[in-house]
Amino acid sequence: MSPTVVTDATFASDVLQSELPVLVDVWATWCGPCRQLSPIVDQIAEDYAGRLVVTKLDADANPATVEQMGVVSIPTLAVYSAGELVTSIIGARPKAAIVAELEKVLA
Repeated sequence: MSPTVVTDATFASDVLQSELPVLVDVWATWCGPCRQLSPIVDQIAEDYAGRLVVTKLDADANPATVEQMGVVSIPTLAVYSAGELVTSIIGARPKAAIVAELEKVLA
C-alpha cells in the first residue's frame, strides 16, 4: 500500500479525522534527507497496512498545514492518533528507529 498524498485541503479529513493512527511525512523535492527517507516511509506503509495510515505532505505546496503542524525542519514524521499529535521524528532516521517510535504509539 502506497502512502496517501495529503494537502492543505485534505489534511483534516485524511489525518485528523482518521480512525487509525496516521504517520505524516512532511517533505520537499529539494530536500536530500527527505529523498533518503522516502523509501523507508514506503516500506512502513506496506508493513503497517491496516494498522497505520501513512501519508505524505509536500511542505512547499501546503504551507498552511506545515504552519498549523508547527513544522520548522524537514523531513519531519508526525504521528497523529484520534486527531492529536502524539509524537514527531525530526530528521532522517534509520527504519529501526522510526519503527521503535511507531510501536510505542501502536502498542
